[in-house]
Amino acid sequence: MNNNQNSNDIESLFKTLSHPARIAILQELRNGEHCVCHFEAVLGLRQAYISQQLAVLRENGLISDRRDGWNVYYSVKDKKLFHLLEMAYEMMGKKPNKRVMSTNCPCPHCNSTIEKDEQENEYQSAGLGLREL
Repeated sequence: MNNNQNSNDIESLFKTLSHPARIAILQELRNGEHCVCHFEAVLGLRQAYISQQLAVLRENGLISDRRDGWNVYYSVKDKKLFHLLEMAYEMMGKKPNKRVMSTNCPCPHCNSTIEKDEQENEYQSAGLGLREL
């Protein structure tokens, strides 16, 4: 691989990361894999638009997908990407937006996570942790 090829790869990476919706999707993937309906609920964007952005991220090798029944779940291929994003935020003197899990996502993955969180909150209110049960 020559220097020109390296330069093109880096340019391609930063071009892929230059879109706000793609950064928001990657920030959500920091919490683990998610489906399109999750991104719709949390980011408030249309499914078709999210799918386009996911396709760009996948075509550029930043994310992968896996099918589970009707749902397709997306995850980041290399966690070093999060370090790159953290450094970019730090350079700009900003912090990434913290998002709260939305209960509007109908997929089984999000619903099981919400139920688990609600259970944990109930147990903590009673002075117990899930590990103590």
